[in-house]
Amino acid sequence: MLDNYEWFKKEVYKLTSIDLNFYKEKQMRRRIDTLAKKNKTDSYEAYVQLLKTDKKLFEQFVNFLTINVSEFYRNPDQWKIMDETVIPKLIKEHKRPLRIWSAACSTGDEPYSIAMAFSKHMPLSNIQILATDIDKQVLEQAQAGLYNEKSIAGVPADMRRKYFTQIGNSYKISDELKKCVTFKQHNLLKDPYPRDYDMILCRNVVIYFTDEAKDEIYKKFYQTLNNHGVLFIGSTEQIINYREVGFSRLSSFYFEKNED
Repeated sequence: MLDNYEWFKKEVYKLTSIDLNFYKEKQMRRRIDTLAKKNKTDSYEAYVQLLKTDKKLFEQFVNFLTINVSEFYRNPDQWKIMDETVIPKLIKEHKRPLRIWSAACSTGDEPYSIAMAFSKHMPLSNIQILATDIDKQVLEQAQAGLYNEKSIAGVPADMRRKYFTQIGNSYKISDELKKCVTFKQHNLLKDPYPRDYDMILCRNVVIYFTDEAKDEIYKKFYQTLNNHGVLFIGSTEQIINYREVGFSRLSSFYFEKNED
């Protein structure tokens, strides 16, 4: 019987530093129960014991818990706005190497996409991207930079030729593009946020959090950004109280910090 979820949440926090209180309980509990039963456990106590003693099952749990759905140039219309409006604006406002944070970057599709997008406007040496995720396993995948054809389907043909090498049925990111991106483990709900960034991408992640957690995250993003910095969110998300946080809206999914 899978009960005593409150106890389970505390044990998960001890093991992973992931606070399940910030996640919508019904949805998250259903996912966890499915995985526990898949591993032939009928109680949270037994499942926690498995997680403590089996490294592979522990990594499977963290990977399952963190939602890893990603692809290059996801939502092409939004990347067109990025290319034609947002990047030129950032370059004009800041006139120096830009600092970009891809938060909850999953398998690296997004930070590599942003590096390619900026490469049309400036040398790669002027692009500095921090890419973070709570899941160590997906960060390792991201650093490897190896993707299947479906993942890179949205990459423009010229960028695919320039920055990918086909290896069998897979595609490997070029080393020169990799150098633009630094990968680091980070928990959006727990860890300190970096400072002095010109752009933050956090897309299709906070929809899994409570409203209170969302508000806290957006306030911290605002503090992270330099003046006239831009936050890019996902097509499944909205910031209803963006004015209260301090943002102005550039377009449906782009928000600017404007303290002037």
